[in-house]
Amino acid sequence: MQHTIKFKKNDTRIILGIVAIGLVVLLLIFVVIPWLSGLKRPAAPAYWPTTGWQTSTPEAQGLYSDKLAELLLFIRQENIPVHSLLAIRNGYVVADATFYPYDGETIHDVASVTKSVMTTLIGIAVDQGKLNLDDKMVSFFADRDMANLDPRKEAITVRDLVSMTSGLQCIRDGMEGDTTIVMQGSPDYVQFALDLPMAAEPGSQFVYCSPAIHLLSPILEQATGMSTLAFAQQYLFEPLGIHDVLWETDPQGYYRGWGDLSLHPQDMARLGLLFLQQGQWEGEQIISRAWVNEAIVPQSETPDEEEPYGYGWWMAPDIETVYRADGRNGQYIYILPLWNMILVTTGGGFDIGAIAEPILATFSDFEQPLPANPEGVAQLEAAIATVAQPPAANPVTPLPDVAQTISGQTYVFEPNVVDLESVAFAFNDSAEATAYVATGGEPMVAMPVGLDGVYRFQFNDVGRLVAVRGTWTDPQTFVLEHNAVTANDQLVLQFRFQDDRVEVTVSDAYFGAGPKFEGWLQEP
Repeated sequence: MQHTIKFKKNDTRIILGIVAIGLVVLLLIFVVIPWLSGLKRPAAPAYWPTTGWQTSTPEAQGLYSDKLAELLLFIRQENIPVHSLLAIRNGYVVADATFYPYDGETIHDVASVTKSVMTTLIGIAVDQGKLNLDDKMVSFFADRDMANLDPRKEAITVRDLVSMTSGLQCIRDGMEGDTTIVMQGSPDYVQFALDLPMAAEPGSQFVYCSPAIHLLSPILEQATGMSTLAFAQQYLFEPLGIHDVLWETDPQGYYRGWGDLSLHPQDMARLGLLFLQQGQWEGEQIISRAWVNEAIVPQSETPDEEEPYGYGWWMAPDIETVYRADGRNGQYIYILPLWNMILVTTGGGFDIGAIAEPILATFSDFEQPLPANPEGVAQLEAAIATVAQPPAANPVTPLPDVAQTISGQTYVFEPNVVDLESVAFAFNDSAEATAYVATGGEPMVAMPVGLDGVYRFQFNDVGRLVAVRGTWTDPQTFVLEHNAVTANDQLVLQFRFQDDRVEVTVSDAYFGAGPKFEGWLQEP
């Protein structure tokens, strides 16, 4: 097991519309308006995918296979960092594609889709009578002292937490001063969240606050006597046939209520189908219809820059019934009840708006199956195979002189945003180098680095897939691309060597250029 470079940044960010305004408009014009005269609800599926999803040709379910092929190739050609795309209609998979470097075999961090799972677990506990939405937050933490305790904090309820209306003073993920980042620098995440001062009356204002959602994890544990993961496995994951799960914990061992749950894309789709079927699965009501119906309608007025929010689910503001779970960098579960459809994506840094128009081009009016299109199906199968393949290896250019000079030398660094403590490179004129990296107080580990444009893969210390490649962009500058494929982050470190010093510029594939810091040659 190997470690991964860690980048201190938000776990979630603002995600746009269904997500983009353009997609909303297209849906309104071409799909929604023709259906408004006869609102349709999803029929019960012909089978339940507990043991596996069944497939269908797109045309049999009212989609265009050739347009789906064009969508996949467009994503590849435009280098949009989509990792997977899964389209399901009427319970049948019509397209299931994974994009290099994601292999589709390993579970993927779903980021803030975790919030939708966390609130669903709260709903199940409410259904079981283990807790009540009007229970006071402080009642679950009687053994803890809280800073800034006042009548407003004492009035916070579980309902306020699941609807993002706690009133706690919180700076939204992705904004300057992000409270989630500050929390992750503290020794006790739960205590940090409980100690936050109040900024508003509970229930009065929507503020997207990951620390507040995290409190639901210890609340669930206190109410049920089970860990959040154990409760999820017994009452949600196992009934749906979800077996392969990774969920990271905070320093005290509480599962992170706001993020860092990892699932397979097809398991994300199972969660989508559960909600599409209003909480029912194989004749059993996993979560009550009442909870589902309440979770997917706005629970408060949101600011202009935010979309309507329920209990961990976002709604499209201009299209009734469309809702979604979403997470940073392109983790989405879209649920379109009018079309009995689920769209799931994972990614390494994209907004759905980047692929909105070609997605809509795949839709028909859905009234009838389309004529069979064997040629289009063949195009789709070929496109799925193409986007999974690595690029052709590039010729490796001769190493610059400085590569020989620094090879085997260790550089140490001042404190920095990626917790990089030291690095050494080994170059030997082949298509692969080795980076020896120490981060965050962990021992130095070796990372193979592709110099031919093709990633070299390994697993990090929590079992996530990591891909690394690099290139010399000029005689003094080596660029290392560290792609934490299944953890959503693509970190680029530019090392510029000069004498016994090195300047490092940090960039992220999603958020753009970041800060710089310096290092120096370690004394023998």
